[in-house]
Amino acid sequence: MDFSKFHPYVYYATKYPFYRGQASLNRYVYSSSIYFITEGKGILRLRGIDYVASTGMMVYMEPGQLHDWIADTEEPMTHVCCYFDWYYIDRTEAFRETSAPICYERDLLRTDLLGETFPYPLPEIANVGASLLSWTDLLQRSFISNEHTNERTFLRSMSAQSYFSEFIQQFLAFSLQDSYIPDPRISKLLMRIEAELLSGTDIELNRYADEIGVSRGYFFDLFKRTTGLSPIQYTNHYRISRAKDDLLSSNLSVMQIADKYHFSSVHYFSRTFRKYTGISPQMFRESGR
Repeated sequence: MDFSKFHPYVYYATKYPFYRGQASLNRYVYSSSIYFITEGKGILRLRGIDYVASTGMMVYMEPGQLHDWIADTEEPMTHVCCYFDWYYIDRTEAFRETSAPICYERDLLRTDLLGETFPYPLPEIANVGASLLSWTDLLQRSFISNEHTNERTFLRSMSAQSYFSEFIQQFLAFSLQDSYIPDPRISKLLMRIEAELLSGTDIELNRYADEIGVSRGYFFDLFKRTTGLSPIQYTNHYRISRAKDDLLSSNLSVMQIADKYHFSSVHYFSRTFRKYTGISPQMFRESGR
């Protein structure tokens, strides 16, 4: 799976109160969607199963899933919800009025315009319980009207996308837990390691293991599961990657680049560079790759 194309994009996020007994039936949303029941109750019918919708319920729905919402006649539910794709899909030509269209008749559903599903399974029904308010506060910052972005709404859309990135990161951490996402301790540590690499600070792996409270062996295991590389491979790969940029775009000599990225000598830099790229720094520069 090519994760480089995944940049979650929210088209519509809002608070939606149902009227007493209101039914929204035979819905097929073209994008992915997430709903929180913030008050009241009702019924969600999904995949032929009826679920009691009550406060604290979180629902994730993949594109094109047939579903119904039916509000209680006495205590109708309220949704805080969003409609998004894992990467932007332009449906402007087919749906000029709304950027997050919903179909109510199966025969009219354009399957070629359905959004892509996430590559790993995500739970459809969950209960966020006492943390409901923190979830909805985060999502409400992404509230955006259901219209295509234009010159008048561009800045507002940028702001919504920024806040939505925070929300979807929390959603994935909650939904995937330890199954597929990297350990957050290592993810935070990577930013610090990269900053220290650029500043010339000594990289002490034992110190990092102590700081996150794990053994050196377990630290190496966590690091490799998160990055796919050992700590030494990661630090060398990072420095070589930055050096490649300078070789192609700066007037620095090979010796100056070796010094900039704190290699002990130009010979060690050249040897390491060749190990990771297959050619010398000078050959790389001349090739213009």
